[in-house]
Amino acid sequence: MSTIPRQEYLQRLRREKWRIGLIQGGLLIGALVAWEVLANQRVIDPFLVSKPSQIAALLLKLAEEGALWQHVAVTVGETIAGFLLGTILGLGAAILLWWFPALARLVDPFLVVLNSTPKIALGPIFIVWMGNGVGAILTMALTISVITTITVIYAGFTETPEGYIKLIRVFGGSRWDILRKVILPASAPTIVAALKVNIGLTLVGVIVGEFLVSKAGLGYLIIYGGQVFQLTLVIASIVILAVVAAVLYQAVAWLEQRWVSGGSMGTTRARLGSGG
Repeated sequence: MSTIPRQEYLQRLRREKWRIGLIQGGLLIGALVAWEVLANQRVIDPFLVSKPSQIAALLLKLAEEGALWQHVAVTVGETIAGFLLGTILGLGAAILLWWFPALARLVDPFLVVLNSTPKIALGPIFIVWMGNGVGAILTMALTISVITTITVIYAGFTETPEGYIKLIRVFGGSRWDILRKVILPASAPTIVAALKVNIGLTLVGVIVGEFLVSKAGLGYLIIYGGQVFQLTLVIASIVILAVVAAVLYQAVAWLEQRWVSGGSMGTTRARLGSGG
């Protein structure tokens, strides 16, 4: 079969992607221009909402002083540490629940309650337990992200097609073989989806923790700016936070492309699906 239709289809997809990107960029630029004009004309109060030129000038100043990179590095470092810990703990707990179904039934209502509890209410307890430092911030991040990670990954484990499991059992496979050769490969998309959720929740937890105890980081800048009524600093910190969140999410999306779409997990799933 000729590959020309496929090439035309891929080119059409690329053109559509570029078209959407240009429209999104135009909307963003238009919003920034309108924001700047309305603030300059005093239609909106620049003291309350600042304006793009002031935000850019402040970010440039912070970057030249080195303070911006310091605060970004603190938040990113805490987020990556919390993300790795949360992923390991969440995946380990999900495997444990799958391995022991009775345990899963036992802890299910507790997971539901913990997941619905406002985590910020636990902040004072974490400060007393972990101290006024990074430990409390990471604990807050883990509290917010781990329960969701466990729930999502365990749900993926339980939705694995029963035929895959029976195939391993027919050939005398152990429970460990089922986990390694069926459950984990078949749940790869779910695990990656959980990672996408986890990175955002971890960043939220880090910012909440920085609100409470930190002396550095983007959360600290937001709180400090609000306390001294420097709303330009608050908005600038939020802008940088949005950029950090986008970069971290894209990093996980890149992992998804490497791991699921073209990686060994996808190959294993294909073999299982064909019964090979």
